[in-house]
Amino acid sequence: MAPFSYTALSYSMTRDPRPRGFALPARPATLALAHGSNQDSNRGAGASRISYTRDSHLQISTTPHQFRPGTMTIPSTVKKICCIGAGYVGGPTMAMIALKCPEIEVVVVDINEQRIAAWNSDTLPIYEPGLKEVVEVARGRNLFFSTDTKKHVAEADVVFVSVNTPTKTSGIGAGKAADLTYWEGAARLIASVSTTSKIVVEKSTVPVKTAEAIAKVLRRNCSDDAVQFEILSNPEFLAEGTAMEDLSNPDRVLIGGAETESGQIAINALKAVYAHWIPNERILTANLWSAELAKLTANAFLAQRISSINSISALCEASGADVTQVAHAIGTDSRIGPKFLNSSVGFGGSCFQKDILNLCYVCETVGLKEVADYWYQVVSMNDYQKNRFVERVIGSMFNTVSNKKIAVFGFAFKKDTGDTRETPAIDVCKGLMRDNGKVCIYDPEVTSEQIMRDLSAPKFEWDKPNYNCSTGSIMANVQAADGAHAICVLTEWDCFKTYDFKAMYDKMIKPAFIFDGRNIMPHEKLREIGFIVYALGKPLEPFLQKAY
Repeated sequence: MAPFSYTALSYSMTRDPRPRGFALPARPATLALAHGSNQDSNRGAGASRISYTRDSHLQISTTPHQFRPGTMTIPSTVKKICCIGAGYVGGPTMAMIALKCPEIEVVVVDINEQRIAAWNSDTLPIYEPGLKEVVEVARGRNLFFSTDTKKHVAEADVVFVSVNTPTKTSGIGAGKAADLTYWEGAARLIASVSTTSKIVVEKSTVPVKTAEAIAKVLRRNCSDDAVQFEILSNPEFLAEGTAMEDLSNPDRVLIGGAETESGQIAINALKAVYAHWIPNERILTANLWSAELAKLTANAFLAQRISSINSISALCEASGADVTQVAHAIGTDSRIGPKFLNSSVGFGGSCFQKDILNLCYVCETVGLKEVADYWYQVVSMNDYQKNRFVERVIGSMFNTVSNKKIAVFGFAFKKDTGDTRETPAIDVCKGLMRDNGKVCIYDPEVTSEQIMRDLSAPKFEWDKPNYNCSTGSIMANVQAADGAHAICVLTEWDCFKTYDFKAMYDKMIKPAFIFDGRNIMPHEKLREIGFIVYALGKPLEPFLQKAY
């Protein structure tokens, strides 16, 4: 077994409960979408035909948009695209557009100089299979990365906004509502530098009716009354690890816009960009509100499937059933299908939990408490699954992991990505450390510094640009299982299946445990070596069964 670099963590952790209820905001509210108000609804292209009745029902007129004398029209053809935000969505999406549309200039801007420098280097700031090859083809030809935000936003026909929309950590809606601070800042920037009319595209995941609020910000902060803005919703449906394939051959592209003349011009302009490589029947159009809600709903449904099969995994362990056999049996039903039926230690990533909580908050604000309660259970089941895994580890190791070394294989929320946002490994590692376990973590694509940052950040703070990091010790060049009592597999990296587990077993404290939170390991082979194996959702070994 080759030496690896591990992050060793044994400092004390305190429970960080999710904030509930309402509190006075610690700072001014970011954006408010108030029902029953149509103030400013007649300002700006694409918003002038939207109004509210007394009982807050949305009305959208399909009559032609009337341009004011002297106003600039929305661009019908796209020559330059600028994307604000060089992260996991903005970078890959713009790289694919540049690759497929060589006649369009595509510029990704960000105020983070270090990130832009990485995009312009041989070491990209994010790992995604196939991304580097696409960037190398288009970069310098028609794909550019820059910190000169004002210049490129001003010159663009279409401005994509792909900035963080994290869960609020304070004030009204804390722990549930989306914080639109960065989105509002982007809108103010666009308005302040625009001298020509633009199509502004929501690429970030945003609450329903964000476009209406953003239209007000754009209109009120643009000094030239002739400049018009048309807002489109073009949510991303990417899966990290397969993002480039998803971009190259998507199931669908969704474009939402106002049902006005200028709104349809904007939709068709963006549709023409995607039509360079995507069949027309896969490019769907909708109104703004439907497109915004579709993104939240898609992620909620996917997360729901994971929580559903994870709930069954607990029942399988209690009854002696095998969750993989159950999943296969139901997945062959064409009405259900096999995807997202792999039980695991829990779902993670930047979107699933955040979008479900956002969906719940929207439901609560419009009086749909029962609907919100239904979707809250998807998140609650995910938390239960992570806690259940921690309790299984501690309970199996004689009800304590105090001063015991636990080797953790994997920290990213899924394989083929270095993304650690909301990874279940964070809560599992914190749970083991609260019992004074000595946790040593290895992931082939996650740095020790990132692991320390994630384990030091308070809940919902992972998406902030800066937060303080607690200190810990770094153990370099340590054999994976030297002196460990147990191995916990938390990410389904293929390389983990090829390790020399016999050599590991010989150097571990006995009894030696493997807790497979992804069901990827060769369980019978490991048992033959001598390991006590816990396979999530499968019949328990007698050693792991509790005696009452």
